[in-house]
Amino acid sequence: MESMEGSVKGEMNQKISDSKPLHIGKPKWLKTQLPSGEKYFKIREDLRTRRLATVCQEAKCPNIGKCWNDETATIMILGDTCTRACRFCNVKTGDPQGWLDDSEPEHVAQTCYESGLKYVVLTMVDRDDLSDGGAGHVVKVVKAIKAVDANMKVELLAGDFRGDFQALYNILLSGVDVYAHNLETIERLTPKVRDARASYSQSLQVLAEAKNFIDSNSSLSGRVFTKSGLMLGLGENSDEIITTLKDMRATGVSFVTIGQYMRPSKKHLSVKRWVPPEEFDLLSKEALSLGFRSVAAAPLVRSSFRAREFYEAAVDC
Repeated sequence: MESMEGSVKGEMNQKISDSKPLHIGKPKWLKTQLPSGEKYFKIREDLRTRRLATVCQEAKCPNIGKCWNDETATIMILGDTCTRACRFCNVKTGDPQGWLDDSEPEHVAQTCYESGLKYVVLTMVDRDDLSDGGAGHVVKVVKAIKAVDANMKVELLAGDFRGDFQALYNILLSGVDVYAHNLETIERLTPKVRDARASYSQSLQVLAEAKNFIDSNSSLSGRVFTKSGLMLGLGENSDEIITTLKDMRATGVSFVTIGQYMRPSKKHLSVKRWVPPEEFDLLSKEALSLGFRSVAAAPLVRSSFRAREFYEAAVDC
């Protein structure tokens, strides 16, 4: 009998070979409705009032309406300037020269509380200009959120902190419920897609160390989970995707998101292929068979997609 992996690879390879040449317009499955809803507009106004940035808005996330109405939002901290220059990301790059907003922890916490959020995803720019990569500031933000509402769940989508494990430990002990760090792409494409300081092996080491630290700490084990994500459509093949999923699982990652890469501007990497929904369905089945607790795989999936559902499902297991 053909194995699940062999079957998935065969079907995926056939779909890749059958794909039509990339066209200029996006396919119909990438079309979305404009966001709406009472909770959506309230959160948007609260964020404007405190001048806080969200990746939901900055990246024009197609799921913004659904997530905000589900009382989940992704807030970007540590400024709007990243010290790295990944070729898929539209965030401004440069040298912040050590700048920090000391009022940010309080502002973020109050916004989350007054907006009635039940689950907040914090994401951050890379801050290689800071000795700890910004970890100390992240800890302050997480603790401030937990101080206003101890029941609010906090997920952090972080960089690799240059492999600084002490910075990682401090964050894991701050009160985060999910620690996420994205591989973004397969190993072969990593040097082309990500900044040279963000290596595939270093990302795996960070994820593995996070899981090891969680498992060795009784206050974290069974409560804190690790997560990672992939973008497709950059030139990867099915074997490479499955190898990457296996590499994630080898580090103990519990949650994985898989979505379609969409070019933010002509200065960024071009899309090599629009991956059809049925191929994401096959990958979802394969990922679940590898042991991931929760999998979100679809063209419009982004890192924080169904983040609250992921966590609640894992805790109920």
